[in-house]
Amino acid sequence: MRSTVTFPIIVLAAGQSSRMRGADKLMELVEGEPLVRRQARLARSVTSGPVIVALPSRPHPRFAALEGLDVDTLEIPDAFDGMNTSIRRAFAQVPASAPAAMLVLADLPDLTEADLHKVAQAYDDKSEMMVWRGATEDGKPGHPIIFAAALFPEIEKLSGDDGARAIVRAAGEKVQLIPLQGDRARRDLDTPEDWATWRRDNTG
Repeated sequence: MRSTVTFPIIVLAAGQSSRMRGADKLMELVEGEPLVRRQARLARSVTSGPVIVALPSRPHPRFAALEGLDVDTLEIPDAFDGMNTSIRRAFAQVPASAPAAMLVLADLPDLTEADLHKVAQAYDDKSEMMVWRGATEDGKPGHPIIFAAALFPEIEKLSGDDGARAIVRAAGEKVQLIPLQGDRARRDLDTPEDWATWRRDNTG
């Protein structure tokens, strides 16, 4: 698919994989490549603008996994303070001229390039909407999420670990949900058991 937008895409990949009992969920292979690289590659295919990948401090294997991709890596030294720290720091790197930015979680292995394109194409800078959000087939809100630039100042004040939910709640009726197939917008894999189940479901 051709690039459809010019606004930046942020890939959140600075988490600690604390529930993986020593493994790194973002280095798990999905169709032969580390998940973190796959998500960054999909983001790169959707926009001609910057792709910002938020990562833990160096040294970390995720940096090597991204080698050769046209993305900007951003170290988040205090990522342990919560997801909103990564979101806040990443949005601070978005060019001032950007009309919007998309946020993609790195741990959603079922998301496809077509999913990201579908959400990206829903963005309309002439509408009253402020947030465009991927959802499950039955309407549960998920990812990716596009935030209009008018929300950036509030995003850059975030703290805690709620994944910018407060920003979305405050947008109220100015949130557009874009249904994606199945549970792809929400299915994250946080434990070895999650990964084992997912691999079983995706083989054969």
